[in-house]
Amino acid sequence: MALYEILHDTTYRYDSAVALSQQVAHLRPRECAGQRTLAHHLEIAPAPARRSERSDFFGNPVTAFALHAPHTELVVRARSRIRVDPPAWPEPAASPPWETARDHLRDGLSGHAPLRADARDAGQYRFASPFVALGDEAAQYADYALASFTPGRPVLDALLALSARIHADFRFDPAATSVATPVAEVFAARRGVCQDFSHLMIACLRALGLAARYVSGYLLTEPPPGQLRLIGADASHAWVALWCPGAGWIDIDPTNDLQPGSGHITLAWGRDYGDVCPLRGVILGGGGHGVEVAVTVMPVEEGPPPRRGGRPARAADAPD
Repeated sequence: MALYEILHDTTYRYDSAVALSQQVAHLRPRECAGQRTLAHHLEIAPAPARRSERSDFFGNPVTAFALHAPHTELVVRARSRIRVDPPAWPEPAASPPWETARDHLRDGLSGHAPLRADARDAGQYRFASPFVALGDEAAQYADYALASFTPGRPVLDALLALSARIHADFRFDPAATSVATPVAEVFAARRGVCQDFSHLMIACLRALGLAARYVSGYLLTEPPPGQLRLIGADASHAWVALWCPGAGWIDIDPTNDLQPGSGHITLAWGRDYGDVCPLRGVILGGGGHGVEVAVTVMPVEEGPPPRRGGRPARAADAPD
């Protein structure tokens, strides 16, 4: 079990005044198996004229807010205390053949066979989505995946093999892509970041008829030996979850080629990044703008929840 305090600061600065801003934030970590939110506070400056809390279609906590007064800067600061005690990964070799997972969803959704209760939600994660196109490119994603998903291979064993290949075949390069880079370009260039590798793995799995979803969150990182942990030096992270009959959703991190454990903190999940980006919205006015994002993941001892306030962390050019 691990306990973390998480700071996620976002600052937008505009060249001219913004007259109206409507925003949606996915910044409260969701409750899920092995994870509990002990405390959460979201500060917004300027203070919004309207603010509401709800759950989105995927069950993620969402804060919607609107600013009606002119402003040239928007600061959103999320502070959370999270307890993580992840369930153990099932034995990969004991998982069913990957074709069984594919056929169970296909036949159940078509009405040709009973659909397990735990699979009813999984069907929506089998198809193309805005950031995971499956047009003419689907065949090449399937071909790439089939080198790992050989006939009769246990689905989780194959998943681990695909993760290892993505980790080996693709280079982590923050300068290679943007948030809008299509999966096809990532596949061709063989480089990108965690968002790209997660979208790529999802495309490969969906091309085989499997259900895969995008998970956004945070990853605990350790400073070099002898150095202090820097405030704002971390970043958001992303990984993948695959639906497995009998086991449910199983997380995998292709960027680091590992099975997520207590160092992975889930923020939200959906079909792809577009469903769960930390902050998105529309503005009237503003002209050009710049954004700074700072993320800090700090292990803490059991104790009272974090106090509000304090000096905001800053980190330029960090991914959101």
